[in-house]
Amino acid sequence: MQIQAILPGKGRDLRLDLFRGVANWAIYLDHIPDNVVNWITTRNYGFSDAADLFVFISGYTASFVYAKMMLERGFIVGGTRLTKRVWQLYVAHIVLFVIYIVAIGFVAQRFSDPDIINEFNVAGLVDSPIETLRQGLLLKFKPVNLDVLPLYIVLMGLFPPVLWLMLRRPDAVMIASFTLYFAARHFGWNLPAYPAGTWYFNPFCWQLLFVFGAWCALGGTTRSRSIINSSAMLWFCIAYMLFALVMTMAGRFPAFGELFPTWLFDAFNPNDKTNLAPYRFLHFAVLVVLVIRFVPKDWAGLEWKVFDPLIKCGQQSLAVFCVGVFLSFVAHFELLMSSGSLLAQIVVSVSGIALMTVVAYYITWSKKQDKPQRPAAKPATQPEGMAAPASSVAAAGIEAPAGSSSASAGQT
Repeated sequence: MQIQAILPGKGRDLRLDLFRGVANWAIYLDHIPDNVVNWITTRNYGFSDAADLFVFISGYTASFVYAKMMLERGFIVGGTRLTKRVWQLYVAHIVLFVIYIVAIGFVAQRFSDPDIINEFNVAGLVDSPIETLRQGLLLKFKPVNLDVLPLYIVLMGLFPPVLWLMLRRPDAVMIASFTLYFAARHFGWNLPAYPAGTWYFNPFCWQLLFVFGAWCALGGTTRSRSIINSSAMLWFCIAYMLFALVMTMAGRFPAFGELFPTWLFDAFNPNDKTNLAPYRFLHFAVLVVLVIRFVPKDWAGLEWKVFDPLIKCGQQSLAVFCVGVFLSFVAHFELLMSSGSLLAQIVVSVSGIALMTVVAYYITWSKKQDKPQRPAAKPATQPEGMAAPASSVAAAGIEAPAGSSSASAGQT
């Protein structure tokens, strides 16, 4: 089949790093209960939140990175590189899973607080630890706040044939994704969880955001540019954003919600996150349209120093995400053990984000050290018997001058 997708242009798209960093910070803040600081995150002002952004960007970057490889080196090479990434995600999940449940168990035992075990859904470890751990390895048992990585692993694991087809029939794949989404919602398809219930993020529904990200990366936004830039689309986006804000606030404040008809209020509250409600997907699609329209890839603001911490956290997303999930538990426990005052909430929020940022900068620095340095340039050869100028002698000194730069390393 002929290739119909439009491959992304060369060069790193810092918008992806920036918004992935935003998603990581927001997920950390949203995972801390009774934290006033998480009112700054998008979940309080519309139907979608940081999880939607994380899954969308995951699909976008997977296509951005592996599409050209699959075209140039074949399906097998591209598929195996995707599988290698899935293995990395799985290992990261298992390491985080073990550290997470050990930390929860230790805190519960050390401070005689068994309620924490129930709150974080790890009570099964007490009654049947071996079976619970086995189910954890199978991604069926997930403590609270450990739902996103298993979803990411499943979507990435099934992505090689989807990417192969999307390179050739991107619109057809997008239609197929919508079909699966509506079928899953209609027939109630989901994966079983342990010890009971189903996955919090239904992969049959959330695949829509992942595939939508891939579709946008492979030319979907380019082919839709005239629609995105139209004035009618702009006014629709503004109107829908305001509507989402009003309905979300109605759910947050009961007195305000009573002002609306029951049928209208119940249609959007509670927000159906598990099955990715259509109004939720539409809200996120509207955000994507606005970003594409007003934040181009070459926007000069992406170079502002104030965005560096977010961009670094986005570039080292996997490690930062794992650290953030663990720190959210630590922050929650600190608030339980302290007064839980406004000052305490601000301190744990800022401290956690600072630690996540330190981790991102350290990993960036560490990767640069693993790259071989460029050899120093040799001085020009002088005719035999002629002394080299003093400047040449200095340039050829045994020790490199202080502040000499090494080859810059690309981020992953």
